[in-house]
Amino acid sequence: MKKLITLSMLFMATAIFAQEEAPTKKVSISGTVDTYYKTNLSSPDNLSATPGTSFANETGFALGMANIIASYDGEKTGVVADVVFGPRGDAAIGGYNLNQLYAYWNVSESTTLTMGRFNTYLGYEVISPAANFNYSTSYLFSYGPFSHVGLKADFALSDDFSLMLAFMNATDTNNNMTGDYALGAQLGYSGQFLNFYYDSGVKLGFEIDYTGGFDLSDSFFLGINAAYQDNDGLGFYGAALYPQLATSDSFTIGLRGEYFEEMGDYGAIGTGLEDTSVLALTLTGSYSIENLTIKPELRLDSSSDDSSFLLDNKGLPSKSLSSFALAAIYSF
Repeated sequence: MKKLITLSMLFMATAIFAQEEAPTKKVSISGTVDTYYKTNLSSPDNLSATPGTSFANETGFALGMANIIASYDGEKTGVVADVVFGPRGDAAIGGYNLNQLYAYWNVSESTTLTMGRFNTYLGYEVISPAANFNYSTSYLFSYGPFSHVGLKADFALSDDFSLMLAFMNATDTNNNMTGDYALGAQLGYSGQFLNFYYDSGVKLGFEIDYTGGFDLSDSFFLGINAAYQDNDGLGFYGAALYPQLATSDSFTIGLRGEYFEEMGDYGAIGTGLEDTSVLALTLTGSYSIENLTIKPELRLDSSSDDSSFLLDNKGLPSKSLSSFALAAIYSF
């Protein structure tokens, strides 16, 4: 009997030890939720005037989006599933309620392969408002690509230099029914990135983009984005500056100053005319308490011609629109 008890205890101890030694799964859950209030200052709210780019299009109290990100990190491989719901996400993801869904393989310390749907490498801003300083979005973001489906390889060439090469469906195409593909590349140096995209005219044609920024002091940061896109004479070019000043650990104020010009009637500004431009100034405050960020925002869009998006107080096309928004963003 004593031998039986001893063997049982030994078996249990071995099982417990084996469980303790077994590697634990590294599954993590994160995400964001955002909502906002918006009112137009130069146009009645019931006319629904809004810039063609803002991704905060509704007046009064409105919903942004909710996303849940599940990721699993193994020793060399992993997977990410980013599910999104709400108007902001619906406007950007193009179906399936999937912002991102990809698997990756760390082939070596300096090489990673990723396959699936991943957010674009072009541009300064992204879909999730938690990762942007301004709540509304720029013209450069809204009319560049959002996401790609394909295969990319990231190379860490040195401590400062990086290189990415990609073979993908044409931008924002989940189901490739035509057999048309796109090529992408990114060259990075110390936080500055030069990005390239080419799809032979299927969607964007050719786009080159610079994204970067500099810490000018401990409290002052300057972000920069510039892009040029051309598809057989139809496209855009522009630049945006993002100066941001941290006045305390919890509050930062920042300005986005953007100039954006269409080549042909691209539709971004809403004038119906060729070769029109817009200057957009967005002043945003960002106050954080725990995981909650509150962002008051004042925005002024001014176009070179009357726009069907920028209505005056009589509901007629105008060259300018001013608006105010107050957003609440929670990250977990």
